[in-house]
Amino acid sequence: TRVAALFLAAVVACGGTVPAELEGFTQAVITVGDEELTVLVADSPNERRQGLTGVEALPEGIDGMLFVFPNAASASFHMLETLIRLDIWWFDAEGSLLGGTAMEPCPAKPCPTYRSPGAVRWALETPQGSYRFQAGETLSVNSG
Repeated sequence: TRVAALFLAAVVACGGTVPAELEGFTQAVITVGDEELTVLVADSPNERRQGLTGVEALPEGIDGMLFVFPNAASASFHMLETLIRLDIWWFDAEGSLLGGTAMEPCPAKPCPTYRSPGAVRWALETPQGSYRFQAGETLSVNSG
């Protein structure tokens, strides 16, 4: 939380703005394969429900949003009122990438549902086309 506050202050100081929808999210540095990413973390039910809904662009220096589930299980996402084209990457309980799916914004119901290919512990949303992760690559959350 202190790290998140310092990070948000740094983003604002650098001229970036944090959308109101993203205030209160913590950040983490993660690695997928050889790629290091700075992400916002959605690890509570309310944060997972909010996700990137209503956000026009990720803040400068943020590469995506990591959804953390309490247990590995089947997951589904929709893009209702999400304004950014996204890729979603599905990771199992061991952090191994099961696959990814491109998701399109949906301004109004009904919206398609994007389902995980198996039980997942983490889902990573990134701007569409930004990364080309491969099945089997491993997710690790870096401490500090």
